[in-house]
Amino acid sequence: MAINILRDTGVPLEQQRFTWRELVQTPYNKIMDDAFTRVRVILMNGIESEALRFSHACARMNGPLQQALAQVRRVEQHQQTLVNWLNPADQNPLETTIGFEQVAIEVTASVAEKEPDPYLAQVYRFGLLEDFDHLYRYSALMDRLMGKDANTLVHSYSDIVPGRPTAVEHRHPLDDLRKPYNRAQASPLTKLHALTIMAGEHQTHDYYMTIGPMFADPVARMLYAEIASIEEQHVTQYESIIDPSETWLEKWLLHEAGEVYNYWSCVESEENPRIRAIWERFLEYELGHVRFVAQLFEDIERRDAAEVLPRQLPEPIRYQSHREFVREVLRREVTLSAVGPEFVDREQESEATRAYRDHLNSQGSPSETVAAGYVWRPGTELTDPAMRLTTQPGPRGRRAA
Repeated sequence: MAINILRDTGVPLEQQRFTWRELVQTPYNKIMDDAFTRVRVILMNGIESEALRFSHACARMNGPLQQALAQVRRVEQHQQTLVNWLNPADQNPLETTIGFEQVAIEVTASVAEKEPDPYLAQVYRFGLLEDFDHLYRYSALMDRLMGKDANTLVHSYSDIVPGRPTAVEHRHPLDDLRKPYNRAQASPLTKLHALTIMAGEHQTHDYYMTIGPMFADPVARMLYAEIASIEEQHVTQYESIIDPSETWLEKWLLHEAGEVYNYWSCVESEENPRIRAIWERFLEYELGHVRFVAQLFEDIERRDAAEVLPRQLPEPIRYQSHREFVREVLRREVTLSAVGPEFVDREQESEATRAYRDHLNSQGSPSETVAAGYVWRPGTELTDPAMRLTTQPGPRGRRAA
């Protein structure tokens, strides 16, 4: 399905309307649907969340754009509602968390593989290994709290093993800032990648900050607090790679183009025909948003939208397992850290980062505590006959059934 983002008009903004029944549709099935349907729903909720976040910030700084922003933003809010309500009620917050981390692994891996800028590809690989470890830590928490195997959710697409240990991911704020792309020289794909991953990571941070306090287990509460802190680092990293000299309208146009790119990627890969119809509908809506904002851009800035938008969309995000790529990155780059915008071996870290991390971990590390003695195995330790027969406490003090 070829998209010409400069020519395809999509659905005009004034025709983009919803009823309550349209906004609240039947969710996907967390057991029967493919894991990548969950991945797409979570990411697209993050993409729409970023659209709203940007729109409100832009409105607060640009009075003349407020009316236009309000019209598009209302549709985006309804789009986010429909997408987010596709998550099923029987999927608890920890299960959704596993889905968030699979998004961070597989989508970031797809981006890292295709990113044409070598430095930014390194940025994505660096963040990828940290999210990879978060999946392992949350899987240990799921085993601890529920006796459940996280692989029943990730469907064997992603490994559940340690990455760069979460306990060593804490860095001084100045060591999480990276070099931005150049707006005049960067490829359109580079800009779409940056917006996509920033949106996903920002949503992850906000989700963990919301649900973390809802757990009664003290280790769970601390683990969410610790990983939410890392997600804030990731948002800092990914927003810093975007050229800050882009104008507000230029950024708005790129946001809309990013939504087109991501809905199109979903259309190209979705196997559930009912969900794919939603992606197709919203792809047409976003093309309408691009046309609306492009006209504003050309009228106000007197610049051709073709300066910012690609005529043809790049290759879509690949919603598939990147196991071999991730394993290779893990083998080569797990010991990396950062000093300012540069990546260095952990032995070369700044004194500021060492001091910052040592203080945070001085009373123990939740991510180390939760995974103490945990090794992923199919079906969890409850399927191990030796563990079922023993009357001794398990590795974390739980007696086997």
